[in-house]
Parts: sequence; C-alpha cells; structure tokens
Amino acid sequence: MPIRLAVFDVAGTTVLDDDAVVDAMIAALALDGTPAPRQAVKAAMGMPKPVAIRQLLNATDSTPGCATDVRVDRIFQAFVGLVKERYRRDTSIREADGTTALFRELRRLGIRVALDTGFSRDVLDVLLGRLGWNADMVDCTVSSDEVARGRPYPDLIFRAMEMTGVTSPAEVAKIGDTPVDILQGRAAKCGLVVGVTYGTHSRAELGHFDVPLIDHLSDLLPLVAVS
Repeated sequence: MPIRLAVFDVAGTTVLDDDAVVDAMIAALALDGTPAPRQAVKAAMGMPKPVAIRQLLNATDSTPGCATDVRVDRIFQAFVGLVKERYRRDTSIREADGTTALFRELRRLGIRVALDTGFSRDVLDVLLGRLGWNADMVDCTVSSDEVARGRPYPDLIFRAMEMTGVTSPAEVAKIGDTPVDILQGRAAKCGLVVGVTYGTHSRAELGHFDVPLIDHLSDLLPLVAVS
C-alpha cells in the first residue's frame, strides 16, 4: 500500500537541539535532589515526560512510593520551564538538515506530514513558533497531553490519522530517533517504521530493532517511494 501519511518525531528527528531535552530533564531531577545517569535519561526519551520522570525516579530512588504524583508533577513543571527557556533563547536550536525540503517534497507527492512528540502542547508550541513551522509546513501536530496514552502506545499516530483522514495504518510511515518511536510505530502497525541515526540513539543502539535506519532525512524518500 502506498504511504499517505508520514508521522515524524520532533526533538532528535526533525529538530536538533544539542541534547536540550536530556539536559533539562537531568537539571529538573537535580533540583529535586535526584541524580540521574545521562544514559538512563536518554533511554527514557520519546516517552511522555511525566511517564519518563516516574520511570527515572523508580530507577534511582529505592524508597517505596517515591514517585508520588506531587513529586512527579513538581519535577515535570521544572523540566517544562527549563526546556521552554532553552528553546526560546538557544541559537543552536535548528531543524535537522533537509527537513523543510523533505516536508515540501512529501506534500508535493500527496503524502501528508504530521509531527508527534513526547512533549506537552505548551512546549511543542514554543518550538514550532521558534522554527516558524505552521500549516504551510505540516498538516497536523499532536502532543502527548492530547491523547490518553503516549509512546510507546499508538495513540499519537492514531490521532494524526484522524486529523488527516488516513484510515489504514498500512498507509502510514513513522519516523523517529528512539526505541519508543519504533515500538510506537509497530504498535500502530504502520506500513513503514524508520529510525534516524543522528538523534539521541546511534545506529548501533537502534540496529537490533530490524527496521530501516537512515543517516539523513532525505534518505526517507526512496523508502516511501517503494512502500
């Protein structure tokens, strides 16, 4: 079946931020007095951020019931403030090389373009505004607080399908830089699931998932063409 919708992750896939999200999560946890190994934080990327925080707390604090809702929300609010401030001010925040050209070519070919993210809507909107991405660039955007379940569940993809009028997941490509992006695409039964190797996870880290891996976004076009 031909691909009619391409659903892209944001940070690490279509946007490069020099690990701003990882840095903000580590800093937010540190404000709570919780040291978190960088690799553990990277492994939680792609999830809804409150879910990632709860997972990290449970992994680093052996106290029973340590990940209370109040504590998770406090850390989450600190994270949101830190990452929004960096996205507003850091001049290194940029689109991944070739993103604009790829989006335009996909839409010219009749393939709708969606963004999905583990961010909440307020963070996503700051980033979209910073990059100037609007309806002329993408067909829809979906954030983790707009669905019942974030990654690795398929809800974000299903919501993007609803918004773009695509009914079969076999006509959807999911593209992301984390294991949970790949698991999400598989959970949705997407016709094409692709990992990018320049984000938070390397080719070696994504290699065992047995999906196509690309080093540049433009490498997606031949994969979409044969789907």
